[in-house]
Amino acid sequence: MLKRKLRFCHNLRFRLFLGLTLVLVIISVLKINQKQDFLNRRHLELTKEDPIGNVNCTKIIEGDIEEIQKVKLETLSVSFKKRPRLTTDDYINMTADCASFTKTRKYIMEPLSNEEAEFPIAYSIVVYHKIEMLDRLLRSIYAPQNFYCIHVDKKSPESFFAAVKGIVSCFDNVFISSQLESVVYASWSRVQADINCMKDLYRRSSNWKYLINLCGLDFPIKTNQEIVEKLKALKGENSLETEKMPVYKEVRWKKHHEIIDGKIKNTGIDKQLPPLSTPIFSGSAYFVVSRRFAEYVLESSKILKFIEWAKDTYSPDEYLWATIQRIPEVPGAVSSSDKYDVSDMNALARFVKWQYFEGDVSKGAPYPPCSGVHVRSVCVFGVGDLSWMLRNHHFFANKFDTDVDPFAVKCLEEYLRHKALYLQKN
Repeated sequence: MLKRKLRFCHNLRFRLFLGLTLVLVIISVLKINQKQDFLNRRHLELTKEDPIGNVNCTKIIEGDIEEIQKVKLETLSVSFKKRPRLTTDDYINMTADCASFTKTRKYIMEPLSNEEAEFPIAYSIVVYHKIEMLDRLLRSIYAPQNFYCIHVDKKSPESFFAAVKGIVSCFDNVFISSQLESVVYASWSRVQADINCMKDLYRRSSNWKYLINLCGLDFPIKTNQEIVEKLKALKGENSLETEKMPVYKEVRWKKHHEIIDGKIKNTGIDKQLPPLSTPIFSGSAYFVVSRRFAEYVLESSKILKFIEWAKDTYSPDEYLWATIQRIPEVPGAVSSSDKYDVSDMNALARFVKWQYFEGDVSKGAPYPPCSGVHVRSVCVFGVGDLSWMLRNHHFFANKFDTDVDPFAVKCLEEYLRHKALYLQKN
């Protein structure tokens, strides 16, 4: 009996020892893999890529006033204004060797998580100029499972088009739209550019789940992982601005407009009523829509008639998508009742600061004053805008411009890349 008890105790100790050893081995392997994973990703960090200025981006993202003022002073210096910049010729030369281009420009060439790999997103990107901004935008949103259609304005310089072709040639999932438009501000051509990419993306792959449209001066304020999580939470619904049409904007679609001398003008001629039983709604050019929404837009005779009717109106991008989103049979649509109005601040699509809405947030303003400059009443963001902006739920913000404040882009892309590489469920 005593021997049996001793043998049992010995076996129990041995099993406990084996179990503990196994646990320690597993922990060690996990740590080694995590360390290896960390080392494998270090070359993708963007912290030492841009030589301009001695800026502490961590402080910028935290909203440190002293650091923000330091950056503003830096942008006034002679050395800053004479800083080297990448040109279209640089991109044409760099993309002659695609392996070198994707490596030196630090594109992420593998999915960072299974969740992202299984949820591809389609992007329509409308551009005209500023090749470095396009490269940095694409790099910040690029993932090999996604799809990217780039619409290049027909008026773009030949060197710009050649540089875009060079970038596109380095990726299987990035392409130039099969039909290009000469985009005129506030005309139908802006919408047509997105529709052309929508068609191309729809035909290109049946795998993508959502479509997001961008312009060359947009920049993400969420990682791909965060965007995927929020898109999955939509469960097939769309997210875009759609509100009651202000009376002062009705002239935009009640009158016939024409492009005269390169600008869209009101002819004063009344248009027929829109071919819809639902009202016209106000919104913006930006949308986050499901694949089923895109399919309906491209194939529904009702929507195609509405599209045809809208072609001679002013700034149709600011009502077309908003109106389609309120048609009951459209996939992911919401009721035309005022109760279902969605403002730009509530939609996920885009964060934009309009000059006439800026002010003291504590006194009811939707956002604080612009830290950069204004173009057509829209804020071109500076470093002082980042901290507040990043607390919002939007996917992208408009506008960023490295010619206005390259530090804002630098700090934002550093922050997002670090977050994507190390601070997510990868």
